[in-house]
Formats: sequence, structure tokens, C-alpha cells
Amino acid sequence: MCEGHAGVDAAQAGGPVELDAVADELYGLPPGEFTAARDARAKAAQQSGDRGLAAEIRRLRRPTLAAWAGNLLVREQPDEVGPLLELGAEMRRAHRDLAGGQLRELSARQRQLVSALARQAQQLADRAGQRLGQAAQREVEGTLHAVLADPEAAEQWAQGRLTRALTAPTGFPAVTGTAPAPSTDHRTGQAADDRPRKSAASAKTGAKAGGRTGAKAGGKGSADRVTDLAAARARRERREEWRRAQRQAADAGDALHSREDALGTARQAAEDAEDRRHRAQQRIAELKGLLKDAGREEKDARAAQRKAGDRLRKAERATSEARRAADDATARAERLAGRLSSTDEAGRTGRTDH
Repeated sequence: MCEGHAGVDAAQAGGPVELDAVADELYGLPPGEFTAARDARAKAAQQSGDRGLAAEIRRLRRPTLAAWAGNLLVREQPDEVGPLLELGAEMRRAHRDLAGGQLRELSARQRQLVSALARQAQQLADRAGQRLGQAAQREVEGTLHAVLADPEAAEQWAQGRLTRALTAPTGFPAVTGTAPAPSTDHRTGQAADDRPRKSAASAKTGAKAGGRTGAKAGGKGSADRVTDLAAARARRERREEWRRAQRQAADAGDALHSREDALGTARQAAEDAEDRRHRAQQRIAELKGLLKDAGREEKDARAAQRKAGDRLRKAERATSEARRAADDATARAERLAGRLSSTDEAGRTGRTDH
């Protein structure tokens, strides 16, 4: 569990993110914290540009309470994994070899080990603030029985990433915790295989007994057989009811996981929409800032335009005045030139007359 935290912390610090590191962290969390943490990791992976990893993280399913307790047992008590796996291998060999005596011995060890591990799982869950009810405790024990019976189940359990409790194959001795026993005579309590066989003489004596005694014995035997059949039928009905309940629980768990996945997808879509809205708001703020700057520039340009217009009008007036002054000066100079010419002409005429 610590390694999972370290892997994710390294990823958040800028290192590479791997699905195993994220899964190790998530399946070490209590079930109530799983979904929010999973969605946060998926969002972080998507924001970092790894959409494939984000999709894989979103597909991780929240474990049930019993599955989480089984995972917790693997994570917190790793030394207990090996002995249980070894016992399972021995029981499977004995079951294949039909070794009844060895199965009885192994079943006794199995009951002790499963009981001890189930108590440890309950204690670990209590320390983590999670209370296991009776149903969850039975599911933890069922997972341990499945580990004993099925090597694939053992491999799944050893990874510490179960999403729901495991069940052992039907008929394996570890499911009930009892080894196959020889059939028993219900009248004497003696094992059928241990009863001495009747000799031919005994058979003849029994045949001669006849009469009412034989009838009574036969009646009693028939009653016992009826009782046995009824008890067997009741056991079959209970087993079938249990199997139906298991299937219903599995279907309900699948439905829950589907709803959680849909919720995660909807939450991710909502977060994506929120991100887009946030980016749009930022863009609007940027555009508003640009518009405000453009407004200030337009105001400054308008003021500069007014000042330039004033200067232009002043320059135009000054030019007009200068033009008038120039025109007046030119006209005066022309008048003076005309007078000067008239005076010069008069002087020339007077000198001629003399």
C-alpha cells in the first residue's frame, strides 16, 4: 500500500504514471474512499495528456467490503499468504487422489487457518475504521476457501486487488471445512464400511426370523430412509437457495459497479464541461481586458485628435492671417511702385521742357 502511494506521489510530482501504481493505491483505500480517489486519478491522468491511462483507471471497480478486507489481509499480513497457498495445493492433491485420511487431516488444518485469518481480517478492518458484519465475515471466509480450492482464485487474492469475494468450486472439501466421511448406519451410528459383512448363515437366520419382527424392522428402516431423503432434500434446497442468493448478490454487485462506472463517466463529463466553462471565462476575461485597453487607447486617441484639431485650426488661422498680411504688403508695395513710376515720369518730362 505504501508503494502505491509512493508511485502516485511520484507521478504527481512529474514522474511517469503507471496503472499498477494507481491500482495498488486505490485498492488499499476503504471502499467509501475508492470512487472519489479513482476519479481524481483519472482526471489527473487526462489533464497530463494520457487519455488511455485515464480510461483504464476509470474502468477500475470499487471493491465490496468483504473483498477489501481480503485485500487488506494480503497487504498487511503478507507472511500468511504462503502457508494458505501451500495448504491449498496439498488439499487439491489429496482431493484428486481421493485420499480420505489425508483430507481429514488437512481439513482440520484448513479450519484452524481459515478461522485465524478471518479473525485477522476482521481485526485489520476494525483498526481501519470499517466494521465487518456477519455476511461480510462469511464472504471473507468464502474467499479463503476459494483460495484453497482454486489456484486461479489464489493468484487473484495474492494480488490484493479483489473487487468482490470469491467462492470455491462446488464439491471441494474446503468449502464446508469437512473431509468426505464414510457412510454411516443411522440405527447403530457405525460406519458402513466398518460393519462386518453378514455370513450366509446369518443371512439364513435373519430370513427365518420373519414375521412381525421383520416387518417392524423393515418399517423402521423405511421410516429412516424417508427421514434421510427428506433431510437430503432439505439440504439440496438450502444449497440451491444459497446459490440463488449468491447469483443475486453477484448480479446486484455487477449492477452497482455499472452504476458506479456510469456515475464516474457522468462526473468526468461534468468536470470536462466545468473545465471548458472555466477556460471560456478566462478567455472572456482576457477579451474584456483587451477591450478595456482598446477603450483606453481609443480615449487617448480621441484626446490626441482633439488637440491636433485645435493645433490645426490655430495653424489655419495663422496661415490665413499671414496670407492676408502678405497680400496687403504686396498691394502696398505695388501701390508704392506705381507712385514711384509716376514721379519718375514727371521728372523726365520737366527736364525735356527746359
